[in-house]
Amino acid sequence: MKKFNCSRAYSCISVMVFLLYFLTADEVNAQFVKGADIGWLQQMEATDYTFYDSTGTQKECLQILKDHGINIVRLRVWVNPSTDKVNGHCSKKEVAVMALRAKNMGMRIMIDFHYSDSWADPGKQTKPAAWLDHSFSQLLNDVYNHTYGVLDTLKSLGVKPDWAQIGNEIAGGMLWPDGSTANWSQLAQLLNKGYDAVKAVDNSIKVIIHLDQGNSNLKFRTFFDNAYTYRVRYDIIGASYYPYWLGTDYTETIDELGGNLNDMASRYGKEVMVVEVGGDYTKVQNTYDMLVAVLNKVKAVPGDKGLGVIYWEPEGEKLWSGYQLSCWGSDRKPTAALNAFLVHFAGINSQDSKPGIFIYPNPYFGGLLNVDLNGLTGSSELRIFDNKGQLLKQLTLKAQNKAAIDVNLRPGIYIINVDNEGREITGKLLVN
Repeated sequence: MKKFNCSRAYSCISVMVFLLYFLTADEVNAQFVKGADIGWLQQMEATDYTFYDSTGTQKECLQILKDHGINIVRLRVWVNPSTDKVNGHCSKKEVAVMALRAKNMGMRIMIDFHYSDSWADPGKQTKPAAWLDHSFSQLLNDVYNHTYGVLDTLKSLGVKPDWAQIGNEIAGGMLWPDGSTANWSQLAQLLNKGYDAVKAVDNSIKVIIHLDQGNSNLKFRTFFDNAYTYRVRYDIIGASYYPYWLGTDYTETIDELGGNLNDMASRYGKEVMVVEVGGDYTKVQNTYDMLVAVLNKVKAVPGDKGLGVIYWEPEGEKLWSGYQLSCWGSDRKPTAALNAFLVHFAGINSQDSKPGIFIYPNPYFGGLLNVDLNGLTGSSELRIFDNKGQLLKQLTLKAQNKAAIDVNLRPGIYIINVDNEGREITGKLLVN
């Protein structure tokens, strides 16, 4: 734990008289993903669903997510979806609109290709209706053209996704039966067609292959050993992790998840990411603890190969969606579980040197706090939350690293979050 710095005697005296402040700050790698899959958001808004932050203020959902540390959005895309509010939408056009909207808010983008007209997952990998009668050679062209078309449309709008998933939870393959794992040669060709389409649009977009049950090392080794044998091209291994669907508490499988991620990074030399995670919205503390544990396991993957964690449909409140694993309450506010994305990584990358956040009472005016963002340049967004995740103060510092804030903090623990042009520092402030 680092004590604040003060260079003037009167500042130190003021602190002794009024409050004693400590700050523990961990600098989070600017590339570390703290994401949300938000495929339902447009439909929720279309049904006049309104969102509120933890203070009860109506606010745009993306802004609420951003205020909780979310820095990327994951968007699923279907080929010819229905208009069903829960099981439809996510068309190429709708995804383009949402991707542009997120990009304009400073968020990064991941596109999740399902290659279906609705949900593709371990239990179903149904071909789009328009592709049902196509030969295998036609399917190869379908995958290439659909993938290229979506990403090229985004490119024309000035949106460059950082990642593209070829298939969703494809431990059993995709586009059944042609692309089943019962026929690895054909599955490999389909995956490589998707890879080639991504790289043809922009070679810097990283390609993800995504399986379910991220704690199952056997499942992952079986799939990716075959992928190696059949020369499948990809950049990142993605995993889902849902203790709820495993029927166990996360404490029983979290070490298996960490071990599997470490093994994937070491065995195949690939970066890894948890691209889907979720917990029971009624068990807020357990879900919060699970998320912190998952974040720490991913961050601990050796060689900085753990890229991040994405919550699946945190905004998909159950009364609207029927989904149990959101991070939203019936009061239309995020639950405190979402605050896990604001927590520093315990014991990892702790900072004892610059840059840092230094907070102390203003020596001249009572009720003001001085803030010194040491070692940071450019514009910063400073947020102060209480220990329940309620946003108490938000301040934009444009081309400055010092400010005075009018905020009354009672004794307790507070979370400080600074977004310095994509570089994040998060820490705890203890007021005695």
